[in-house]
Amino acid sequence: MTDSSSTSYQSRHKPSSTFSSRGDYLEHELQIMAPRRWRPNLPFRDYRFEFEDLVPAMAATIGKIVMVAAVVGAFAGPLGLSQEFVIENARFEMLIAAILFVVLISGFLNPNANLAGTHGPLIPLIPLIVASGGHPMALGILIGVFGFILGITKGGSLLARLTSNGVCGGLLLYLGFIGITAQITKLYSWAESFDMAYIAFVVILCTILMYAWLEHIKMRWLAIPLGACLAAVIAFALGAPFEFTTSPSIPNLSPAYWWGEDTGWQLGLPDLQSFIAVAPFAVLAVAMWSPDFLGHRVFQQLSYPKKTDKVLMNIDDTMLSASTRQIVGSTLGGGNLASSWGTYIVPAAIARRPIPGGAILTGLLCIVAALWGYPMDLAVWPPVLSVALIVGVFLPLLEAGMQMTREGKTTQSAGIVIFSSALVNPVFGWSLTVLLDNLGLIGCKERGKELGHAGRWIIPGITFAVLCAVMAAIGMFPGIPPLLASFAHP
Repeated sequence: MTDSSSTSYQSRHKPSSTFSSRGDYLEHELQIMAPRRWRPNLPFRDYRFEFEDLVPAMAATIGKIVMVAAVVGAFAGPLGLSQEFVIENARFEMLIAAILFVVLISGFLNPNANLAGTHGPLIPLIPLIVASGGHPMALGILIGVFGFILGITKGGSLLARLTSNGVCGGLLLYLGFIGITAQITKLYSWAESFDMAYIAFVVILCTILMYAWLEHIKMRWLAIPLGACLAAVIAFALGAPFEFTTSPSIPNLSPAYWWGEDTGWQLGLPDLQSFIAVAPFAVLAVAMWSPDFLGHRVFQQLSYPKKTDKVLMNIDDTMLSASTRQIVGSTLGGGNLASSWGTYIVPAAIARRPIPGGAILTGLLCIVAALWGYPMDLAVWPPVLSVALIVGVFLPLLEAGMQMTREGKTTQSAGIVIFSSALVNPVFGWSLTVLLDNLGLIGCKERGKELGHAGRWIIPGITFAVLCAVMAAIGMFPGIPPLLASFAHP
């Protein structure tokens, strides 16, 4: 963007008092913004802070604490590391994300790049990665390198363009439904662990009523903070156990400590064999980015008004940001696996706010939580965690998927992507359905004719074949043993 397009934000900005409603003011702000790509964007010159920015910032902070602790914990378990290690490394990772990337990149240098969050879908594979001889630093560096290549070649946006509304809508429906059911199951398991299962029922029922009420008064953007507070108050009032255990402190900031032979991860630095062992998992991790990033951008498009293309998340820039954050974080000693920050971008889209203002507030809240310590205990408390994820991420994804599959022949593609995702995983379902959809076997037959040979079958076919080879190698097809294990043990 040129400087004139940037200063035009100042000249076109109007006080909220000049608008008939708060919603009109927020939509106007989205329409007049002109973010500058990889150039300084300054508060009040290029964007403003609003009260609504606190909502995605709070949701993102809660989500960050939960997800980073989950990833580090998944590594720590098989490696025999303590819960204290998990908490300290998670706090270290939050400082890395907040200071170096959330504020610097998404807040100032490129407001079209979504915040670099955590790669949740990869968590179930981490025990297998460790068992295969995987090293957290080697995995993180390879994910960063592969992701940077995909971003710099604009491969992410290309795959997004080849994904129809039906495929994307079905993917959102699947992810939303699976996420909601998983959180409800976890909440019941937590309540049953101390013989008070009715607490889970009451919390979920009150959450449903709260969400319906917010929909009615058109203030759904308050769902995360209000839902988290409601869940905490109800659970505590009904006698659920809770106590603060994480005290204020500064985590160890030395990479030498984290990658020492007898300190931190107690693994030392990775060797060549470590990189070879994690290569298939790194390819799969980056392949998972495209449908994830696409879903976040589509949710923005559905939530924002018209004439707001300039403030939409750029898929390729987000990949570059997440890749850089991954390489730096892993090198410094962190255990996080990066991806697009869903618990930030979804609430931000609902609140009709652009990326930068909330990004800076997110960074500040993450720093406070990491240093203070006590908020980490509250954020990972099951009723707060589950309700925040349900109303802030999974339920909005479910609604967006329904909206995308209302018209035309999109339901055919949506049904197939849900079916095939349930068979293996969302990466398999997405890549297979994109191929079938673009070939014209399902969905809109006319759409495939406009894509050319490359878009119809060459790129989708190669993508599907490569992903299937990787998934077969590491044993992700049900009932089929890992091919790597077969080669290793003939």
